[in-house]
Amino acid sequence: MIAGRLPCLLIALLCSSGPAHAAGSPEVAQARRLWAQSPHGAMLERILPPAIEAGQLPEPQSQGARLVARYCVQCHHLPSPHMHTAARWQPVVERMLWRMQGKGNLGALMKDMMAQVEAPPDADVATLSAYLRRHAQREIDAKHPALQTRAGQMFSLACSQCHALPDPQRHTAREWPGVVKRMQGHMAWANTIVGVRELRTEPELDTAQILRLLQHYARR
Repeated sequence: MIAGRLPCLLIALLCSSGPAHAAGSPEVAQARRLWAQSPHGAMLERILPPAIEAGQLPEPQSQGARLVARYCVQCHHLPSPHMHTAARWQPVVERMLWRMQGKGNLGALMKDMMAQVEAPPDADVATLSAYLRRHAQREIDAKHPALQTRAGQMFSLACSQCHALPDPQRHTAREWPGVVKRMQGHMAWANTIVGVRELRTEPELDTAQILRLLQHYARR
């Protein structure tokens, strides 16, 4: 686990593995072709780590999952619904829709970036939003005893960089090592690793301590 901020975070993720551009995702393949043709493609490809396939989404055959794969990959790699809490997803979707319509704080540049993007109609927005809220991250209670410890402070500093802070009971003690390892890979991909002393956190992040904390409070 390491400190830092994702430079271009729009939406992000918590769980899953495998490249987002794997076979079986025609929408993603099409998005990558468009990115390759766009002068902004390199930036779009770096917004989110390629960490989840369409088939790994919750209820992958549902209309909500299909809409996530259809619309979200136009601008970045596929996001996981676990990236945000249910309350957080609504404003995120509204902001993404605004940008897909060529609006936003980048003015003409945003309009140019979104020239090939299809914005969803209201009915699809409603279905997509409901799906994301239904499968959203279950955030840890702010009064959870784990957060009162030094390891809990490390956990909060490390994991809240990219997504809502998960409840340790989301996984079992056996599952958490694999999840933490994937998260380290995502953070390394996003270039959040910092080595210079001036940028280190207090407390300095220790992956082993964070993992022990998560396993201690994990689902039995």
